[in-house]
Amino acid sequence: MECWGRMLRAFLSGPGRRGGTWGSAYSSWRPRRPVPGLLNATELVSHWTAIFEKEGIPEAQESSEYIVAHVLGAKTFQSLRPVLWTQPLTPWQLQYIQELSSCRLQRMPVQYILGEWDFQGLSLKMAPPVFIPRPETEELVEWVLEEVAQRPHAVGAQGGPLILEVGCGSGAISLSLLSQLPQSRVIAVDKGEASICLTRENAQRLRLQDRIWIVPLDVTLEGSWAHLLSWGPMDLVVSNPPYVFHQDMEQLAPEILRCRLRRSGSAGRRGEGYGHHYTHPGTGPSAAKGLWKHLLRSGPETPRARRWLASEPA
Repeated sequence: MECWGRMLRAFLSGPGRRGGTWGSAYSSWRPRRPVPGLLNATELVSHWTAIFEKEGIPEAQESSEYIVAHVLGAKTFQSLRPVLWTQPLTPWQLQYIQELSSCRLQRMPVQYILGEWDFQGLSLKMAPPVFIPRPETEELVEWVLEEVAQRPHAVGAQGGPLILEVGCGSGAISLSLLSQLPQSRVIAVDKGEASICLTRENAQRLRLQDRIWIVPLDVTLEGSWAHLLSWGPMDLVVSNPPYVFHQDMEQLAPEILRCRLRRSGSAGRRGEGYGHHYTHPGTGPSAAKGLWKHLLRSGPETPRARRWLASEPA
């Protein structure tokens, strides 16, 4: 709990849009008055969708549906029992929906608002300031699984691959691979305390903690890779590093930008970012380069990243 308290305090005091902070935004924000006559889930979804659209909130209807469904105990609005669509809500439910929707108006990502998100069939806890897995991250997991299937000989001493994930974040990649490769083992490293906490908690929630070693480590520091030598050779190295140039940060949506600023995560001025440290001779396994560049091909976030990728040798 102490670890999570530090995480949330750091998040709310971190940098926000226009030089402010989400913490100050919430302290100055005043809740909207409840709208009379909105008594059921369907009406509330329509009401908040209209507000979100007016305020320029992306995926307005999806956001309102997720929030209403969450308060009613479901993952999606469509999965609610039909009777709940028109059943009157309690005052507590109405107030809770209003509070969560107000967070969305402050551009807090839906995943943080709900506190969890599905990834590769797993329900993972999500919390700021740890990055939220993107759709391209699921593509990366699928690609790794294909690689393992095509190279059955590349297994560790215990019958499954020994996998190193650099920058584990929420643990989404590591835990997905563990769940789909029953004999695999993972070493997950990250420099952020929040990421270490979140990966550990998600591993315990999914009962995968016996096959994952979670190590605080900043791979950008000189000699950091030496800490991993005792584990022996790795069968696979996987990473989903930042790949947004510093110059392109302001083009990101506020939901993404605020998290990037807190983690100071970008690909640097020339695009090398963590990828340089993963692939630099003598510092890390060269296998990471192919994985990183595959991720870039899955969906670079900016034209500059696409141009840089095109200029790099395959």
